[in-house]
Parts: sequence; C-alpha cells; structure tokens
Amino acid sequence: MKKQFIVGLILVISSIVVFILYKNFNRSELFTVMKVPNFELTNQDNQKISNQNMLGKVYLVEFFFTNCPTICPVMKTNIMEIEKEINHPDFGVISITIDPKRDTPEILKIQKNRLKVQNPNWHFLTGDRDYIYNVSKEFNIYIGKDYASSEGLNHSGKLALVDKNGMIRSRYDEKGMPILYYSGLNYSDAEGQIESLGGEFHPEINYLKEDILILLQE
Repeated sequence: MKKQFIVGLILVISSIVVFILYKNFNRSELFTVMKVPNFELTNQDNQKISNQNMLGKVYLVEFFFTNCPTICPVMKTNIMEIEKEINHPDFGVISITIDPKRDTPEILKIQKNRLKVQNPNWHFLTGDRDYIYNVSKEFNIYIGKDYASSEGLNHSGKLALVDKNGMIRSRYDEKGMPILYYSGLNYSDAEGQIESLGGEFHPEINYLKEDILILLQE
C-alpha cells in the first residue's frame, strides 16, 4: 500500500508540474524547425539567388507555378497582403516554380509585373526540375515527382518561415506543439468564400503576420 501511495503521489506531482509548465509556456518564442536547405536558382532577372543571399532577411518560401488555377492565386493574394502589411526592407519571399519548363525567367518576370510586386527581396525562382524536387524534399514541403504527368504539378499550400540566420521557425499550437509550417490557404470568412471556393479556414496565415514581426525584431 505504501508503495502504491508513493507511486500515486509521484503521478499527481508530475501532473501538477506539467500543468504549471504548460500554463507558463511562453508562446511568443518561436520554435526552431531546422536550418533552411541550401538552394541556388535563377530569378526573374536571370540572377542566381541562393539561401546565402537571403541571410539577414526574414522570408517566406513557397512552391507554385504560374498556370496554377487553384491554390496558387489564393496563396499569392495572401502573401501579397502580408507583404503590404509588413512593408519592411528586411522582409522577403522566395517563390519557387515547380513548372520550370514553362516558367522561364521571362515568364516569371511577367508574373511579378502582373502582380505589381515592388519588394526587391521577392524572388521568383526557376531551374532544373529534378533539383527543385530535391529542394522541396529537403524543405519537407510536398510537390509531385512525376513531372511528365499531371501529378507532377500537384503541390502543397504550406509556407516555410525563415529567420535572419537562415533557420526555419514556427509558432506552437494551443497544445504546445510546433506547427512547423504555415498554411498559405487562409480564405476570408467574411463573405462565405470558404464554402464557395471549397477551402478551409486556416488561422495560421494570421499568426504568420505576427510571427514575421517577431523575427524582424530579433
């Protein structure tokens, strides 16, 4: 009985400690996911851009393609709203096409001009498709592998958030677990767009604005 009492007491104390730690968990501190994978690709101005060029910047990484009719326009709209609200010289975006055969630097420049992107740190990147696929794997952001089929143009709507030191960062969820990546598909709930576009509401896009500002101040 004495042994059972001690074990029970230890469990109760452990539960209290976990509860106290949870209540005092500092959610303003962002989790370090991993070092950003190395990449070097060609931007819309035929310049080589790498992760080394982005050191000192807080930036987002997305995978997209210019002819994407579904999630890409939503992601671009959300990123542009974030970029407009942040409006900081040390904030940038890396948009990597998964369709480099069509998305040449010239096409990417047309895309940038069409979107009226003014931020010099927003780079639309293209290059070898196998290289891009391997970069996406290192980021742990899904894109389709079989480029010869329609599956090759499938891709995730996730965004990686990278700090000034080249580390991927994320906030924690309500349970204290890191979310790792942010959704770029936060449809506006105000006008019923969730239902009309067949999407889901992802609050991460709102959190993302807050977290970018946190990293800009580090």
